Amino acid sequence: MTKAELVEKVAAQINLTKKQTEVVVNTVFQSITESLAQGKKVELRGFGSFRVRSRNARVGRNPKSGDRVDVPAKRVPFFKAGKELRELVDGELDIIADTE
Repeated sequence: MTKAELVEKVAAQINLTKKQTEVVVNTVFQSITESLAQGKKVELRGFGSFRVRSRNARVGRNPKSGDRVDVPAKRVPFFKAGKELRELVDGELDIIADTE
């Protein structure tokens, strides 16, 4: 699902235009992004949580030349699905497998 499809689906559920709904969706995403940039955790009960994880510096390899490359330490966003979401997705996969 793309962001445009999400906006369309949400707009169909509530009494807002697509343009207004796009502002709401963008605001939610921006709020999550800003919180993560500040090192904060974002928890959406029943859905999951977003966190920032630190990756240590390491020596990598250039796949084209095979040369060693120093990869610096960095912080990366990480999403952990909540129990309800995991169970729903797992159940949906079982339903799809049963119909094939």
